[in-house]
Amino acid sequence: MDTDSKIEMIKKGTLEVITEEELREKIETGKTTAYIGYEPSGKIHLGHAITVKKMIDLQRAGFKVKILLADLHAYLNGKGTMEEIKEISKYNIECFKALGLSEDTEFIIGSEFGRNMDYTHKIYELAIITSLARAKRSMAQITRDSEDHKVAEVIYPIMQAIDMVFLETDVAVGGMEQRKIHMLARENLPKMGIKAPVCIHTPLLHGTDGSDKMSSSKNNFIAVDDEPEVIMKKIQKSFCPQGQVEDNPVIEIAEHFIFPEMDTLIIKRPEKFGGNLELNHEELLELYGAGELHPLDLKNGVAEGLIEVLEPVREYFKSN
Repeated sequence: MDTDSKIEMIKKGTLEVITEEELREKIETGKTTAYIGYEPSGKIHLGHAITVKKMIDLQRAGFKVKILLADLHAYLNGKGTMEEIKEISKYNIECFKALGLSEDTEFIIGSEFGRNMDYTHKIYELAIITSLARAKRSMAQITRDSEDHKVAEVIYPIMQAIDMVFLETDVAVGGMEQRKIHMLARENLPKMGIKAPVCIHTPLLHGTDGSDKMSSSKNNFIAVDDEPEVIMKKIQKSFCPQGQVEDNPVIEIAEHFIFPEMDTLIIKRPEKFGGNLELNHEELLELYGAGELHPLDLKNGVAEGLIEVLEPVREYFKSN
């Protein structure tokens, strides 16, 4: 695969690459280590799976992928005791493997390097050159539901930037909620004499309740290892206004998970309601946007498609 083909594959489905020119340079010079961090804090759901799919694309493009299980970050963010977080980390790793990451994926527990003196010294160094306002702003999308803000919130983004240094990161991947932290790293790491990574940002998946982010804490998620009947029930209850294509979680599930795997979506309907439909992506958006497809029919079709797409995950857990 040539460089242009790799870049096109990496860009597909993303909202931005900062910058494409730097990404090209990384590929051409062989500096191809890609990192993403996840807080081990609950079920791995479709919101996580969007970024996992991008890490798989990077592997296909020849990148070495490092997945950080950011246990110290989860602890700072009030996600449980270190012992609880450690157990969740083990389950999370199995979910990532089940989603299709290759065998040479490197899984790293944050506390394995996050307690050494060199790491701590670099946190101090970055803290000196980072304003309090800048650190708080970088966490706005991650802790915006908090009513009682903690000092930990301004330590978190500084630690995340230093994680990139210790993982020798050429490319950092995350959802758009990570953008301000990534920009902090790009702005301030060079002041420490460290080259900043390329940053790739993927869309955030709306929660099944229509809120702007799928989250296990809000119970508005579909886990990647949910059983078929659970997936069907969750999608049938999902926010899905008649004729609304934008900000519709059911449409988003079709776009991000079904159409990348299948050319068409089958929607089964009784003959008295028009019979079965077989729609490609454009046809689905057009028909639903025109109000000519009932939300329940859309939900049933998307649920059946997602159940099929996630079958390998369920099979992985049955055999491991």
